[in-house]
Amino acid sequence: MPEGPSLVILKELVHQFEGKEIISVEGNSPADIERLEGRTILSFQTWGKHFLICVDGFTVKIHLLMFGTYRINDRKESEARMSLIFKSGEINFYTCSIKILEGDINSHYDWREDVMSESWNPTRANESLNAIPDTQICDALLDQNIFSGVGNIIKNEVLYRCKVHPESLIGKIPKKQISSIIKEARKYSFDFLRWKNNNELKENWLAYSQKVCRRCDLSFIKKDTGKKKRKSHFCSNCQKFYQ
Repeated sequence: MPEGPSLVILKELVHQFEGKEIISVEGNSPADIERLEGRTILSFQTWGKHFLICVDGFTVKIHLLMFGTYRINDRKESEARMSLIFKSGEINFYTCSIKILEGDINSHYDWREDVMSESWNPTRANESLNAIPDTQICDALLDQNIFSGVGNIIKNEVLYRCKVHPESLIGKIPKKQISSIIKEARKYSFDFLRWKNNNELKENWLAYSQKVCRRCDLSFIKKDTGKKKRKSHFCSNCQKFYQ
């Protein structure tokens, strides 16, 4: 599943179509995508893992799920979920969820929850964490209403950098460490964006899919953690378990 930074890259790639008229719409989506035909793209936006195509009166929300893909000015052999054709090119989406959001996009999203938004509010994130003291930090980091855009890669990297065990309970983690996690979630998201743009993301992973802790020279633990049962990669020696 693409994380927030990957969708920011998509937004940058399709910027060429902003202000352009959609001359044709194709695809097997059950959503009423035909409404887009003849519309002009006002803007492309992202909220966490949601890619948003904004036109006058409504917005198309695209969620790429686990295996969603896209092609710009190119096509796969399989039928697209949605194809937007312009005079100057096309955008094709595959294996994704598509929904129509009526009215003003700002009525659907709280941009303060998006770690990559200019409106990101760390104080709000801190308040949200304080309200769930018995939740494991690995689940909280994947909560899109707290850290929109954070996925499993970012979760693992943030907790390793902050030296916190993924199964630690929020209420037991020192406030200083909570502040560090919140700060690092945003910082690492922009590092992720820069590294992915430079095709060097994997080379900079310190925990995700790694076998040995660089700090301790000990084997990483690989375990499904939290209620979400998402894979965690962590060092049981330097990542403190607050319980």
